[in-house]
Amino acid sequence: MTFGPLAPDSLERLFSLSGAVVLPCWLLLLFVPAWQWTQRLATFALPLLLALVYLALLLTAHAPAGAGFNSLAQVALLFNARQALLAGWLHYLAFDLFTGAWEARDAVRLGISRWLVAPCLLLTFLLGPVGLALYLLLRLGLRRRLGAALDGATA
Repeated sequence: MTFGPLAPDSLERLFSLSGAVVLPCWLLLLFVPAWQWTQRLATFALPLLLALVYLALLLTAHAPAGAGFNSLAQVALLFNARQALLAGWLHYLAFDLFTGAWEARDAVRLGISRWLVAPCLLLTFLLGPVGLALYLLLRLGLRRRLGAALDGATA
């Protein structure tokens, strides 16, 4: 049995499904960040599942001639392949969710109000690095109030 690229309708279904499975985790991070299952799902289970699907997509994708990672033009060619494009999307979903889970876990540990963290999480969900930057700035801005808790925190 050999595996090859997925049919376009399968890629669309997988795209829709991936969005549908990450959304509940983001809602958990927003509303119940300290619940043990929130972190289990958002830090481990779902990013692992996304990583495995990502790997399967990469292993079965056929990149166009000239595609690669050595130039912007090569990356653009790579993402012309819909299966590689979906793999890239799963990459974003997994890393943004993992980052959001860290933000929520760190905020709980430091005692930062979840209402202050909520905009950071929303931006991490929508714009990845922008939300992370906002959280890091929030954390920095609260440095005096958090004092020793931040001084001992390396990650």
